[in-house]
Amino acid sequence: MTDVESPAQRAATALIAGLIAHGVRDVVLSPGSRSQALALAAAAAARAGAVELHVRVDERVAGFTALGLAAESGLPVPVICTSGTAVANLHPAVLEAHHSAVGIIVLSADRPAELRGIGSNQTTVQPGIFGDLVRADWDVAAPVGAPAEVDEARELAELAVRAATEGPVHVNLAYREPLSGAVQLPAALAPVEHPAADDDPRGRRERVVLDLEPDDATVVIAGTGAGPRATELAERLGAPLIAEVASEARFGRHVVAAYRDVLRGPHGDAVARAIVVGHPTLSREVPALLQRSDVEAIVVRDPGVEVYDPGRRARVVDEVRVHGTPDPAVVRRWVGGWVAMSRAVLESQAPDDPAPDVAASQSDEPSVRSAFARAELAIMRAPIDRRMLVRALWASTWPHDRLVLGASRLIREADRLVPGKRIPVHANRGLAGIDGTISTASGIALAARRAERRGVVRVLLGDLAAVHDAGALLAPLPDDLMLHVFVGDDGGGTIFDSLEVAATADPDDFARVMRTPVAVDFAALAAAGGWAYRRATTRAELDDALTARERLLLVHVPLAP
Repeated sequence: MTDVESPAQRAATALIAGLIAHGVRDVVLSPGSRSQALALAAAAAARAGAVELHVRVDERVAGFTALGLAAESGLPVPVICTSGTAVANLHPAVLEAHHSAVGIIVLSADRPAELRGIGSNQTTVQPGIFGDLVRADWDVAAPVGAPAEVDEARELAELAVRAATEGPVHVNLAYREPLSGAVQLPAALAPVEHPAADDDPRGRRERVVLDLEPDDATVVIAGTGAGPRATELAERLGAPLIAEVASEARFGRHVVAAYRDVLRGPHGDAVARAIVVGHPTLSREVPALLQRSDVEAIVVRDPGVEVYDPGRRARVVDEVRVHGTPDPAVVRRWVGGWVAMSRAVLESQAPDDPAPDVAASQSDEPSVRSAFARAELAIMRAPIDRRMLVRALWASTWPHDRLVLGASRLIREADRLVPGKRIPVHANRGLAGIDGTISTASGIALAARRAERRGVVRVLLGDLAAVHDAGALLAPLPDDLMLHVFVGDDGGGTIFDSLEVAATADPDDFARVMRTPVAVDFAALAAAGGWAYRRATTRAELDDALTARERLLLVHVPLAP
């Protein structure tokens, strides 16, 4: 390590130390020359045990890894990159963070003022590159060695962390040569508590509170980000709960799993008020309900997240307070009707496996025992379809695990079929993009590991989403991380089969430019990153994969289109 005096290094070290002092626990970085001072400061801090450092070659993988870390931990996560196209490669993760209000802090290195606008190598217009997507955007001039720069860097770190409580932040940092030098960490470099809720800028706006009483015409809709508050609200109101699979509210006595079908019937016609918590994205029935002129739409605002208002007339509030207690008779009639109809739909669409006939297995008649054995064998040899796959993963996931759902046909299948269950579920539904699912899941797994939540992080996604984030399989991960990726391979984007274009386009053209099947050797792809590999084509093979103890596992599940 050089001991050359470097204003760039002093300022970068002060910034990293300031971020750690204000609650940062993780730093993600992609390598580069212009960002070397930031990288070396982060590495020194990690070596001192003050922060965890995650190195990713591809900025797109780095960005979504930071997104997953921040989403799981609830803490802001800086992601360091060099100049030029490196910054642009973070744009997809910043977009998702913006629409999900997840706090990632982009630290992009840049050329100093004298090298901008003259055609310098790897130099473009980085200030403002993310536009209105970020909650704050600083373009910091190249340090010159002034004593005040250290304090300014620490103050900037505090401002960035505070701004990141509501979403992504961009700090563009110009550096002159020498680009690095000896890293001098503060003597007492240690994490402190995240800023208190009282200091959160979200508290500065006057809150809008709506007072309601229980009735027999209200439903609660829970989208991504809703969480248990939606379940509690539905129970206090005595209302059915329409909870999407990624809402983390799909549990409790009021949940209506088969809500699409129920909304299309007489129960849906009887709705007079709908209260939205979180961001619904998985059905056409929910926006159709909220656009009805005879339905009062109420949206509970989430700070930093765009209000979900498909009818452009919703009443937006910060809190719904319920006065009074629901009448048990009304709850039995109103909520009970929804729940009973939902249960009937689920049983008709995807009945549970029949319980084994224990008496037959112990019968004195050889023919009866043989028939039992054949029936059980037939179940285990049954080919896997989408319904079996989503229900099996849902059933195998418990509160100490994490389930990450990609933007594919499978999340919609799960939303139609799986029953209520209180488990941690994540999906990038801010923009519902196909990209970054495995990277996000790795970030979630890393944050869960640090919090000593030692379950399995399972990822369910389609073949296109898996290939789109194949670079995540090459990233280095700790030895004690359990991350299992289940790829439902139905030969491309079959989600487009349900769109009108499937019936009007030339079949060959449709297959080529819409479904876009990919010929990928998933076993070779897994081997390239050092992942274990399994191929599951039957119920028995799927069950084995769901109980596997490999650290990193990719399970290839071929599905009929």
